[in-house]
Amino acid sequence: MKGTVLQKIVDDKMVYLVERKARQPLSSFQSQIQPSQRSFYTALQAKRPVFILECKKASPSKGLIRENFDPAEIASIYAPYASAISVLTDEKYFQGNMEYLTIVSNTVAQPVLCKDFIVDPYQIYLARYYQADAILLMLSVLSDEQYILLADVAHQLNMGVLTEVSNEDELQRAITLKSKVVGINNRDLRDLSIDLNRTRQLAPQLSAETIVISESGIHQHQHIQALKDVANGFLIGSALMEQTDLQQALRNLLVGEHKVCGLTREQDAKLAFDAGAMFGGLIFAEQSPRKVTLSQAKQIIHSAPLHYVGVFRNQSVDFVAHIAQQLALHAVQLHGNEDNPYIEQLRQLLPTHCQIWKAVNMSQAQLAEYDTPLIDILLLDNGAGGTGETFDWSSIPKHSQHKLMIAGGLTPENCQHAAQLVCNGLDFNSGVEVEPGIKSEQKINQVFTSLKSARSVS
Repeated sequence: MKGTVLQKIVDDKMVYLVERKARQPLSSFQSQIQPSQRSFYTALQAKRPVFILECKKASPSKGLIRENFDPAEIASIYAPYASAISVLTDEKYFQGNMEYLTIVSNTVAQPVLCKDFIVDPYQIYLARYYQADAILLMLSVLSDEQYILLADVAHQLNMGVLTEVSNEDELQRAITLKSKVVGINNRDLRDLSIDLNRTRQLAPQLSAETIVISESGIHQHQHIQALKDVANGFLIGSALMEQTDLQQALRNLLVGEHKVCGLTREQDAKLAFDAGAMFGGLIFAEQSPRKVTLSQAKQIIHSAPLHYVGVFRNQSVDFVAHIAQQLALHAVQLHGNEDNPYIEQLRQLLPTHCQIWKAVNMSQAQLAEYDTPLIDILLLDNGAGGTGETFDWSSIPKHSQHKLMIAGGLTPENCQHAAQLVCNGLDFNSGVEVEPGIKSEQKINQVFTSLKSARSVS
């Protein structure tokens, strides 16, 4: 740790503690401390995967993350999804404050985790005084003797402990120390780089009784799906705090980024948006019964603020680019035999913000064929699309360099099962219709109620 950013933070923490103890000695508040009544350990057993969602204003690597930082507002948005809420309290590097703990505790019923660089029992008493129910102990900054002392103080106050490890050595120490909840930090504390494989490599060594939390680098729903088999839960902060619309960001990350395709009516676009869809699909492929004109598409787009995706099949790059420009599409989805040279040419013609999605016929293709970085999302389907048939979901890879979206035969009956697959979202079309191009209000609401209920803890 010598000479690292982490060492500097810990050194500064020691200086801070001298000042804080002088300003607020333990004797001034210790008699007012009551044991926690919110069990951190019980909360993390309630539902899997569990989510520890974080209130973080700033960080050493990113500086100010959330300018409009309102802990009560953030906590209230987190409440339906969080098993526990983490609060950064370090002042110098994270612009935190102990009083944020009290604000959050008074806002929600979940246990509140004090996330700080804890090296002194005083900090634990202080955290509990401000209503924290759990603390973070980092083995990267503590000896085994220090850890045992600090964990004992926390447990005397009925507080939980999240034990953080970032490498093999620290993991073995956590096992020896019989840590109940182990957080595997995917961030390398030496250079601040992220590697999600760290969770995959270290988690299997822990016992089934240990609650495993994957920390850092969880930025998309697909990350959660890919790691949930080795981790019991996730601690997520920056990926949410960076987003202006926290409610939408939370829904996208935890529930997924889902699409309703084949929109032909304004009321269906509004219905999809109100239900919880992120994307709306407008089909321009010639043979589709759901094909829309440019004029129809403009009317649909004005009716609801979805991210719109134009769907094309073996059409000229000029035509695709023209439609994308006219409608300011979020993405173009290619559903035919478009190859890499086609995609390279199209990329040059599209607006820079417009993504390229490629549909893959899972009955024929290998994903390795689509290794170009110009593709933003691979849409896994059973073929031409809109047929109402699923493909063999066991063929979906557990790890992919691309974001994946699943399509083909998705309905209210199978959407929860599909949502457990390794993907970033689901693409609904014929399974939520009463007839081609006419969406069913009942089916769309059923789908999104089902998807949300699978993630909500309340």
